[in-house]
Amino acid sequence: MGDLLGFRPTDLGAVALVGIIVLLVLRGQLVPRRQLQDLRTDKDRQIEDLRAERDTWRQAHTVSEEARREAQDQAGEMLEMSRTAGYFFNALPQPRGREVSADAGMDQQAASPPT
Repeated sequence: MGDLLGFRPTDLGAVALVGIIVLLVLRGQLVPRRQLQDLRTDKDRQIEDLRAERDTWRQAHTVSEEARREAQDQAGEMLEMSRTAGYFFNALPQPRGREVSADAGMDQQAASPPT
């Protein structure tokens, strides 16, 4: 195989192999299986916690959107009822000299959900 940096790798032998292993362990690149399994277990637990939190926020958003839509629908219904009441009161006979306009100060567009 030739010389590698002035010597052959086979000249190093078992001492070099043990030295490389120790160096890898000290640098944290080679860890025991138990430690690796513990790290994986912790990571899996963190992932499950994040998934549960995500699901909680998703459910809260769904509930919030339903409540917002319901409030928007109720506001639209109340606006329509106020228009109807305005037209009703406008249709009642008025004393002479006094007339009430159903359009006075009222927004004529129906409430619509924001886009």
